[in-house]
Parts: sequence; C-alpha cells; structure tokens
Amino acid sequence: MKYESQKIALAYFSVALALFAIQILGGLLIGYVYVNPNFLSELVPFNILRMLHTNSLIVWLLLGFFGAAYFLVPEEAEREIHSTKIAYLQLLILVVGTLGVVVTYLFNLFEGNWLLGKEGREFIEQPKWVKAGIVVAALLFLYNVSMTVLKGKKTAITNILLLGLWGLSLLFLFSFYNPSNLALDKQYWWYIVHLWVEGTWELVMASILAYLMLKLTGVDREVVEKWLYVIVAAALFSGILGTGHHYYWIGTPGYWQWIGSIFSSLEVVPFFAMMAFAFVMVWKGRRDHPNKAALLWSLGCATLAFFGAGVWGFLHTLHGVNYYTHGTQITAAHGHLAFYGAYVCLNIAIFTYAMPILRNRDPYNQVLNMASFWLITSGMVFMTFTLTFAGTVQTHMQRVVGDYFMDVQDALALFYWMRLGSGIVVLLGVLVLIYSLAIPRREIISTDATVAAE
Repeated sequence: MKYESQKIALAYFSVALALFAIQILGGLLIGYVYVNPNFLSELVPFNILRMLHTNSLIVWLLLGFFGAAYFLVPEEAEREIHSTKIAYLQLLILVVGTLGVVVTYLFNLFEGNWLLGKEGREFIEQPKWVKAGIVVAALLFLYNVSMTVLKGKKTAITNILLLGLWGLSLLFLFSFYNPSNLALDKQYWWYIVHLWVEGTWELVMASILAYLMLKLTGVDREVVEKWLYVIVAAALFSGILGTGHHYYWIGTPGYWQWIGSIFSSLEVVPFFAMMAFAFVMVWKGRRDHPNKAALLWSLGCATLAFFGAGVWGFLHTLHGVNYYTHGTQITAAHGHLAFYGAYVCLNIAIFTYAMPILRNRDPYNQVLNMASFWLITSGMVFMTFTLTFAGTVQTHMQRVVGDYFMDVQDALALFYWMRLGSGIVVLLGVLVLIYSLAIPRREIISTDATVAAE
C-alpha cells in the first residue's frame, strides 16, 4: 500500500461483502419459494424478497466500485484522496439509506407516501428520501475523486473510470421522473437500468480490469491504454442504441425493433474484446505476480461476462426471438450469468487483489479463495443452464402451444429444484470466499512458516 488514504477502500469492501452474503441468502430463499410457494408468503411475500435480492445486488456492486476507485485512484493520480472524511461520510449515508430501504420493504412502512414509501418501479423501488441520500452520496464521491484526479496525474484508467462513475450517477437522476404514461415511464426507466449495466458500468468494468491487468501482468501501460480505448468505444457505440432491445413491446415506434436488434447484436463485441484483452495481457505479461487468485477472478470476469452478457444476451436479443422469449426464465438465465461474470467477478477480483495489501498480509494462502471461485462459478453456470432449459420449455409450452401459466410452472418444477441446488453451492462458495478474505493474520503466518520450513 503506497498511500494511507487507500485504507478507505477496506471499509467499502467489508460492507460490500456483508451485503453480498445477504443478497445470496435472499436469492436462496427466493429459489426455495419457487418450489414451495407458500413459504414465508404472509411474513415476507415473494415480491419483497425479490426487491431485497435485487436492491442488495445493486448496492453492494456500487460499494465495490466506490471502494475500487478509492483504492486505485491514489496510485494512478500519485496523491492521497482529497478528503478521507468525505469518503467515510459517503459510506455512512449509503449504509443508513440501505438500512432504511430494508426496514421500509420488510414492514411495508409509509405505503403510498410520496416521500417515505417505496415506489413500484423494479430496481428503483427505493423511497424518495433514500434516492435523495444516494444522490448526495454520489455527489460527495464524485467531488472527492474528481478533485484527487484533477490535482494529480491523469491516466486513461482514471479518465475512463470517472466517465463511467459520472455517467451512472447522472443517469440515476431519471429515477425521480415517474410519468403517468406507462410506455413513457418504461422508456426513461431503461435509461437507468440498461444504460447502467450496458453502458456506464461497462466503462467502470473496463477501467478496473485494465488496472488489474497492469498490476498483475506487468504489461506496458501504453498497451493497456490502447486496448482500453478500443473497448470503451465499442461499449458506448453498441450500448447506447442497444437500449432499443427493451423498446420492442412497450408501445414505442416500430423502428426500435430494427435499431434494437442491430445494435444489441453488436453488444457482444466489447465483451469479446475484454475477454481477448485479459488473455492477451496475461500472455504478453512479464510479471509472475504472487496473487494468482486475483488473476483467476480477473480472467473469470472477462470470460463469464462474454458468455453471460454477450452470448446469452444475443440468444434472445433479436426481436423475432424476443417476441416469444421475453420475460421467461431465459431472461433470468441471461441476467444471472451476466451480472455474475461482468460485475460480481470484477468486484471480487479487486477485493482479492486489494484486501491482502490493505490488511498487510500479502502474499497469503490463496487455496480457499481459488476454491471459492470454482464453487461459485460452477454453481452459477449450472444455474444458468438450468434456467436456460427451463426457459426453452416455458417458451414452447406457454408462448407457442398456449398452455396456462401455472400449468407450465408445474412442469418446470424439476428445473427449479436444480436451480435451488446450484444456489446452495453458490452460497457455500460465498462463505468460503468471505472467510478466505478475513482469515486472521496468525493463520497466514503459520501457513507461511510451514511452507518456509519445507
């Protein structure tokens, strides 16, 4: 660790990991509700469980991004973070807002209240007071990091990272606009949801992945930056108009079917470029970095993002196919693997690289960390295939043959049991991961001493 203010990242990573565990537990409960529909139906209904699952996913990923920025920006800018007090205040606001959301959802508080009650818009159900807090926290963060970069050295990595973080913060402002017309509402709603995960978040992903490749492989910065600019250009070119694949069936003009199909197909390109970038950097690398676990997560991120976001996204992005598959379990298969590959693996990669440094235990025993990668990844891949097959059967029975929805759900029971089993494997892997990152230092010393003795 070169700069004292990098320690800020440890607090963000710790809170993010706690929320990660909660998110996976929520997902496991949802998986069980699919096979036992009345479970917790009166205490915590399915829609509340799902809100907690998706909201905790978004919050812990954002906390990971913020922590990554506080870790890498000082090194890239070659100066301390502008204000550590602002950084911790930002974290406090986000934690209070998260707790407020959980309590509001669980106890259904302030129903119908425009300021304190939850809204009925997927992923952005947060009460307005929480959204206002998120905006304040985002402004504090952007000011803090931007001032650090402006006063220090500018690099392609920090430039792209700031572009992505400013973009996602500004796009979130659309969550305050809730028009009465449903088609118009959905049009602006996708400005947040799509342009985050297939626009600004991709810039964040590319910059953090470039930083990791720079540190783990020893490739020249000039090579990394050239790749970075190509990937970012491809992501923005395809991702912005690729929003059109969400406009097929919401009442927008028919030309969106062509625009959405063409540009959505091109969204595979930046993810393939990121995968190629990661493997080429390792191939060209001159450094045998001791943190093999961080490298494994980085390569896993690039590979699984290509398959989850790229290949599985392409499977049902053309409007002729989407007409039948829209809203089926195929969508769930794509969503799970895409988020896991592109953003979950990315966050875990930077956690795995940075946390040993921040806790003064680098190098460390990585066996458990690498085992967690294979456990979580195998669980998620199996879940993806399970949901893909379930979605294929569902599409045929429900959308082609015309069977009743609940009859189709009964026919998918076996797939839901398999999905639940894969969720248990994922949870086990997450627990192993958290333990591997939080092993007391004395265990590491004893392990290193044993190795040294041998």
